[in-house]
Amino acid sequence: MDDINGILIVDKDKEMTSHDVVHYIRKKFSVRKVGHAGTLDPNATGVLVLLLGKYTKMSETFTGEEKEYIATVRLGQRTDSGDCEGEIIEEREIFATQEEIREELMSFKGETDQIPPMVSAKKIKGKRLYTLARKGIEIERKPNKIFIREIEAEKIDIPFMYIKVTCSKGTYIRQIADDLGKKLGCGGHLTELRRTRSGDFSIDKALSLACIAKMNIKDLDENLIRI
Repeated sequence: MDDINGILIVDKDKEMTSHDVVHYIRKKFSVRKVGHAGTLDPNATGVLVLLLGKYTKMSETFTGEEKEYIATVRLGQRTDSGDCEGEIIEEREIFATQEEIREELMSFKGETDQIPPMVSAKKIKGKRLYTLARKGIEIERKPNKIFIREIEAEKIDIPFMYIKVTCSKGTYIRQIADDLGKKLGCGGHLTELRRTRSGDFSIDKALSLACIAKMNIKDLDENLIRI
C-alpha cells in the first residue's frame, strides 16, 4: 500500500536484525516504503523507530536524535567482538573497587573520540565493518566524535555492572564496555543491551512484534505516530 504514512515504534526482539524487522513489516502489511532510523545490533532489544511511506524521507532527522540505553557489562573478560557473541581473548582478575569503577565510568561523560568496533554496521569504503570482521579482516578506523550526556552505574555486582547511557548517535555501547575494561586493567565486554529511547520515542510507546503479528492494516494505521 502507498497510502500508509507514519512512524511505528517497535520493541525489537533479540536475534533479529533491524532489516529483518523492516522486511517483516513490509511483507505483512504490503507497505512498499519502510525504513528505520538507527540500527540495533541483533543481540540488542528495545526501541527501533520505523518510518513508513512519506516518513522515510525524514530518516536523517530521526537517525540523528539522542539515544538512551541500559546495558550489562561483564568485567574480567575481554572478547574479540566486545560483546558476549565473541570469543574470550583475555581474562583477568578484577581488583578495582566499586568507587574506582564508578569513577572510570564517569570519565566517558562529555565529548570524546571513539573508534568504531570492527563488529559494527558502520561502512568504510562501501563495506560494512562486520562483513570484514567475519572474514577475519581488521582495518584501521578513524575515531568519531561522540557526546555522552549522562552515564551512570545503576548497580555493581562484580563481575557484572548495570549502566545507563544517554548519548549522541554513532555511540557504540560495546566499545564503552571494552574501553572501560581497558581503563580498569581487567577487560570487559557487553552482555546485554536495550535501547530505551530514541529521540522523543521511548520504550513505553513501543509495540512488540508479537503484538504487531496480531494486527491488521487498520490496526497498524491506528498505531502509527504522525507529526
